[in-house]
Amino acid sequence: MTPRRLFVAGSSGATGRLVVNLAGSLAIPCIAHVRPKPGRIPGPGQVVFELSDRPALVTALRGCTTVLQLIGTMRSRFASGDTYETSDVGTTRALVEAARAAGVDHLVLLSSVGAGRPVGAYLRAKAAAEALVRDGGIPWTIFRPSAFIGVGRRPPPGFASLTRFLGLRRYQPIPLEVLAEGLVRSAAERAPLETVLEGDALWAWVTPSSR
Repeated sequence: MTPRRLFVAGSSGATGRLVVNLAGSLAIPCIAHVRPKPGRIPGPGQVVFELSDRPALVTALRGCTTVLQLIGTMRSRFASGDTYETSDVGTTRALVEAARAAGVDHLVLLSSVGAGRPVGAYLRAKAAAEALVRDGGIPWTIFRPSAFIGVGRRPPPGFASLTRFLGLRRYQPIPLEVLAEGLVRSAAERAPLETVLEGDALWAWVTPSSR
């Protein structure tokens, strides 16, 4: 298999930071994309431009094998100009098109549990992003976790115990560190291809020792 070189979109988010750090600790070459801000200077391994800048994006992706699309937004960011269409769908479209032009051979998308039967604007955006990845002509892997645990993220009180008690593993909260390990493993192994990881399949992938 071609030696892996990762491009991480959403590298400044909680999951993205863990993915970049873990890839570095495993000596997996990694390019971390961050959005421009006044005075921002790229750090080691970082590139700074808008994903809508197609020439810059294609140039950055050349030589990369894998794109990890970890970008997503929340309603709390709408006031600053983010929307589900621009942050979840638009960036995915830009990444898929540029990845195809640059010869990338694996797309890893961080989606959300429920995107298979979307209800509400958030899940409809996730479903639209998934469709772009599945139809993009590049082998893909889609992660559909539920709520996150860690780095200031906590599910509602009792939520984790309730999901375990009811056997609703697809909704069981996942530690960000565990998710990041699963994402990096997928990128490093280029696997599992053409697969949506949700519920038992997701937990089997992120906790292989328990299989």
